[in-house]
Amino acid sequence: MGKKQLIMLACAGVLLIGMASVMLITEQSSGEEIHRASMHKERHTSVETIALENKMQRFTYDSGFTFDYPDAVRGIYVTGHSAGGSRMKELINLVETTELNTMVIDIKEGHGNLTFKPEGSKYADIGKNYINDPRKLLKKLEKKGIYPIARIVVFKDSLLAKKHPKWSFTKNGEVWTNGKGEAFVSPFQKEVWEYNVEIAKMAAEMGFQEIQFDYVRFPEGFEDYDDELQYNQGDYKNADVKNVQRRVKAVTDFVEYANKELEYYDVDVSVDIFGYAATVPQTAGIGQDFSNIASNVDVISSMIYPSHWTSYFGIDFPDKHPYKLVSEYAKVENKVLGKLKNPPTSRPWIQDFEAPWLYSGSPTQYGKAEVEAQIRALNEHGINEFLLWNAGNSYTENVDYTPQN
Repeated sequence: MGKKQLIMLACAGVLLIGMASVMLITEQSSGEEIHRASMHKERHTSVETIALENKMQRFTYDSGFTFDYPDAVRGIYVTGHSAGGSRMKELINLVETTELNTMVIDIKEGHGNLTFKPEGSKYADIGKNYINDPRKLLKKLEKKGIYPIARIVVFKDSLLAKKHPKWSFTKNGEVWTNGKGEAFVSPFQKEVWEYNVEIAKMAAEMGFQEIQFDYVRFPEGFEDYDDELQYNQGDYKNADVKNVQRRVKAVTDFVEYANKELEYYDVDVSVDIFGYAATVPQTAGIGQDFSNIASNVDVISSMIYPSHWTSYFGIDFPDKHPYKLVSEYAKVENKVLGKLKNPPTSRPWIQDFEAPWLYSGSPTQYGKAEVEAQIRALNEHGINEFLLWNAGNSYTENVDYTPQN
């Protein structure tokens, strides 16, 4: 059962309790009290009902938009630059003329910039005016019947790390960066949690129907240089566990916190996670526990791009075998999610790009056949939702996004 359905049931429960209270008072009255209660019963019930209805209306935020959840989300990734520029017309046309129905739009991108300018907000200085009028954009998507998801990159944030080094990882007194020059902020820092959830709330108020958190983890390979870096473990410092468990707990706690904070906004919450995390009990360095995270979200989006796996599942070169890789992964994920009491919707990220870095010559081309093969593999294992990743938003043409098995 989804979050919205649960809220509706809760509201109905409050109304029933209120009505039962009125009935109980009436039954327990006698003589003159019964007479008085019956005379004013209708008025009292009406007042009680109105009060409860008003209370119910305050349970969730109303953005003013009406989006229907698709039969199954089939979406594409859209950068802030594309969403606010001339490319958006082309991408909307792609969705309208195919079986696609959803856009995952950057609201906070990988460097830390907001993709819109929150005028009058304390975050205005980190806002880029890529999406000039988010409400206008969402109005257009509503009219087109395109489901909008806001993507927020969380702990990879060079801007925030340099602005608040104490929230980050440092080395020799300088903010540490990885081999790509990217800085991260620490999942141990509650201030970082609050900062990202505030941005998520802004996206919900704009009208986005789902908040998707990405980079909900420590930097890749963190276990290899943990001892070299200086950072504050905050509330986790005195936990009587190894650093690996501290990292897992911090990441899981953030997801649980974000989900709870966003309940009022009546949005779904999703998290992007390495597909590898589903195949192991815990990821030692980055702090992702697949089952723990999945238990605290509405949607889990594993990044299962064939190019991102080395020899795995007995497949020698996964990038050359998209169908087999996705099929083998789906078996594992289904088994893991099947053990959860309330499993989230599975909506993996799949590959619509080439990976030349894996090859000495020409890479495997990802065209119609390769994209459809991944979707078919998911469908065969009962996974009907997916998202397409292409960093430049250049998606393969003429793809059948609902291929028959």
